[in-house]
Amino acid sequence: MTPNQRLLAVAAVSALVGAVIGAGVTQRLQPPVGRSEQTNDGGEKAQEQLREAGAVYTPVAVSALPGWLQDTVGQALPGLKRSCAALRALSGDTIIGNGPIARPAAAWHAACAQIAATPDGDANLRATLEREFMPYRVASSMGAGRETPKGLFTGYYEAEFNGSLQQTGRYQVPIYGPPRNMIVANLRNFMAKSGPVPAGVPEVLVGRLDAEDAGLNQRRLRPYFTREEIDQGHAIADDADVLLWADDPVAVHILHVQGSGRVNLPDGSQIRIGFAGHNGRAFRGIGSILVDAGMLPAGGASMIAVRDWLKQHPDQAAEFMNRNTRYIFFRRIPADSEGPIGAQGVALTPGRSLAVDQRYIPMGSPVWLDLKDPDNVELQRLVVAQDVGGAITGPVRGDYFWGHGEEAFQKAARMKSQGSYFVFIPRPLPPGA
Repeated sequence: MTPNQRLLAVAAVSALVGAVIGAGVTQRLQPPVGRSEQTNDGGEKAQEQLREAGAVYTPVAVSALPGWLQDTVGQALPGLKRSCAALRALSGDTIIGNGPIARPAAAWHAACAQIAATPDGDANLRATLEREFMPYRVASSMGAGRETPKGLFTGYYEAEFNGSLQQTGRYQVPIYGPPRNMIVANLRNFMAKSGPVPAGVPEVLVGRLDAEDAGLNQRRLRPYFTREEIDQGHAIADDADVLLWADDPVAVHILHVQGSGRVNLPDGSQIRIGFAGHNGRAFRGIGSILVDAGMLPAGGASMIAVRDWLKQHPDQAAEFMNRNTRYIFFRRIPADSEGPIGAQGVALTPGRSLAVDQRYIPMGSPVWLDLKDPDNVELQRLVVAQDVGGAITGPVRGDYFWGHGEEAFQKAARMKSQGSYFVFIPRPLPPGA
């Protein structure tokens, strides 16, 4: 894309923002991630319900966390240190979190310095968390003074499938890197620094320049291509590099849902790929698509059932997969990575990483879970908010990372639990710090 084309794209985005704002939309979007209130462990304000943007944050004593002394919390320490390293890269005056849990990054830097100095061992990490952080119960505001701490928790995993670096034989399904003609604009960069941000405006706009009109000044920014246009219409064949070729379109669709994967190559070696962007289209789960079409019964759309149905109906699979118009682009992950890379930019840890809605839970924060796994076993443990997901929205909503392989798939595919969680937030810095 030429510099002139990029300038036109920016102008188109700016015009779009102006049009949306001028339309009179008044509700507010959440502030962006990256962005104090003092309380005692004993609960000086433990009964005070602190509300912000549909979420209710209630400070609680650490001793009130269900199963606090039973979990092997030290297993979360390596992932927590990785998240702290990412947080330390933020400017100290950056505000992280919203409302009553908002803290300057400087407060996170101070708490993370203590995390970095914490020796291995459950008791050591418990002591650091109790000293440096305050847990808040997170609930959803339901209006009229009502709230619920319960929400939905699902599971995800690192997919594994067969692929080749060359298009040959059975390897005919492309896995693309980010297209060169795709424009990604954060609309907040075009809005005033102060005042409410209108709702109805996507935080990130993904599009392409319309090439139909030869008159340069008449070009417009259009939505990016759909899944069907990319897969069946080969719309980006000349504008995106193919990272590798897979042998199973169903496995690739599952990869798009999970966001990361391990690829078994014909020579026996293995490479890792991870999320690098999407086409800006709305996500729609393939399970709900099949239920709505009457292909699977309501309540029977686990990822296991979905995978089996798609494989058993190859002549219909593409039609239904295309109804999820969102398309994911990937990148190679370094071979020495300690795990798939989450939205925070750090490696995920099986059983200790959680995908959240970052409007309500800050990236990198420790989170205490209180729910049950797919086999009805208590899952009361420390995890770290390190990822996001297209379907992970709301104050109490989580996606639990199970790892990779068939066992992880079986766990993730069956997980659909009602539960609650608590987020650990650094204590406010002393005045003048």
